Amino acid sequence: MFNSQHPDPADLPTTGQLLRATAIAAVSAGAILVTVILPSEYAIDPTGIGRTLGLTQMGEIKMQLAEEAAADAAMDSSANQEVTAAPASASTEQPAPATDGDTRSDVTTITLAPGEGAEIKVTMADGARTDFDWSVEGGHVNYDIHADAPGISYHGYGKGRESTGENGTLVAAFDGNHGWFWRNRSGGTVTVTLRTDGAYTELKRVV
Repeated sequence: MFNSQHPDPADLPTTGQLLRATAIAAVSAGAILVTVILPSEYAIDPTGIGRTLGLTQMGEIKMQLAEEAAADAAMDSSANQEVTAAPASASTEQPAPATDGDTRSDVTTITLAPGEGAEIKVTMADGARTDFDWSVEGGHVNYDIHADAPGISYHGYGKGRESTGENGTLVAAFDGNHGWFWRNRSGGTVTVTLRTDGAYTELKRVV
């Protein structure tokens, strides 16, 4: 009923031609994967071409942002699951410190390159108080004030973005380590100066 013209077998590709075309396509796809996709998406650059083209740097930024987003989500999840005391505040009345009366004062200075983070923590007993004042020179930072202890991975007191300084009174919600995390989100190097004065027994940099 229908007239159709069958192709001439001579016009059809041979098995060898099909295999050759498939091999070329596979090699091309592999080259694109290694030189473009892996560097730009995962910062994996086995050939070095990605860094030359600026793709590896893009992948490194993507991976860092993904890690920070995951860390923030984990911190928020832990904070929501825990029963926490009122956040530290200079204007909020808190219980009297459960200490033996000893206090100390320290001034800590940290230099952070763009994208670099640092964490300082003090060891305090439940109810102990530490006045703090920190400032940033050269730019701004994102910060997270929190605590941890055996059995408590995260207890949040407060966090913020693009800050050039904060001050207040940190009141320990439990026996443990309490402190400050900063990450430099400026385009250049910054210096963070932290002043502490209160009932703590140890001050240390943990990151």
